[in-house]
Amino acid sequence: MKITVITVGKIKEKYLKDAIAEYSKRLSRYCKLEILEVTDEKTPDGASETVEENIRDKEGERILKLVKDDSYVITLEIGGKMLTSEELSDKMETLGIQGQSHLNFIIGGSIGLGKEVLKRSDYALSFSKMTFPHQLMRVILLEQIYRGYRIMNNEPYHK
Repeated sequence: MKITVITVGKIKEKYLKDAIAEYSKRLSRYCKLEILEVTDEKTPDGASETVEENIRDKEGERILKLVKDDSYVITLEIGGKMLTSEELSDKMETLGIQGQSHLNFIIGGSIGLGKEVLKRSDYALSFSKMTFPHQLMRVILLEQIYRGYRIMNNEPYHK
């Protein structure tokens, strides 16, 4: 299976880069992983809803250019469905069995995802009702994908 993580913005902190590199290495035995970054728009302090919507739309256009027509798109959204690690593992395994060979996980920027990206989404996934920095979310997502593969393969992983 191919997994593409499409995300807004670059990672600047070394500790996050190191964690992403570690999980990318671990995942290499289970799937072909690709992490694609699109440029984020600067959001002015006190931006109006209209300005924020325009920013989300611009970032969304960049994201959608990277989404292949035949890929299954999972967007990370606060309002999405919350799953246990086992349920996420089952979801990924079921999609593979159903012939979905390319999963796209999309992490928006600091103000979320644009309307067109949300429309293209096949599944909205939430990790929590809490808000996480989108840079940290990349690490959390990769860890959960890795955990999901360990569960799928009945391999031990700390709880």
